Amino acid sequence: MASINGRDRLNNLEGLKDSVNYPKRILDLATSLGALKYGDFILTSGKKSKYYFDGRLLTLDPEGSYLVANAVINILVESKVRVTAGPAIAAVPIVAAVSALSYLQGCPIGAVIIRNEAKKHGTGKIIEGILEKGDRVAVVDDTCSTGGSLLRAIERVEESGGEVVKVISILDRHMGGSDLIKSKGYDFITFLDADVEGKIKSGIQTI
Repeated sequence: MASINGRDRLNNLEGLKDSVNYPKRILDLATSLGALKYGDFILTSGKKSKYYFDGRLLTLDPEGSYLVANAVINILVESKVRVTAGPAIAAVPIVAAVSALSYLQGCPIGAVIIRNEAKKHGTGKIIEGILEKGDRVAVVDDTCSTGGSLLRAIERVEESGGEVVKVISILDRHMGGSDLIKSKGYDFITFLDADVEGKIKSGIQTI
């Protein structure tokens, strides 16, 4: 993996707000960080894949966190979203970065984490964070394969009274998940598209 100089990164971020193709920047950085790996992998869904996208390497990186959060915020502000929600643990750094950066930008957006199962201690929560009835919510995750994790998160949000208006993933594997989500009437957006061989292209969103 090529080393990335911190000073060079700061220089690259200068003027970022002027006109940025966030998906391309995200793809370039993911490649530099080694977040795209090739080989034989078993996904969370149980399906086999010839490549693996380690989204945490991207979203836990300072620049990656900033780029992803900016890309998401631009979508959410236009949609008047009040809360971002996502499944633990992959979505945790995404919703946290969006919440912090949106506050700095003067458009605070809350963050909610959906647990795989309710805690067996304390309050026994399955949703962490503040979600009020009627809140407009974006459900986010780092990848979409079969869509199971996103759909479970959507279900939990709606059970709690939230209105899911956007579903966002960093990478769409095109393994049926995004089509299923769209078929249920949700507005699905991805920044990166992958085919079965792991060839990835960035979207055309330019902010």
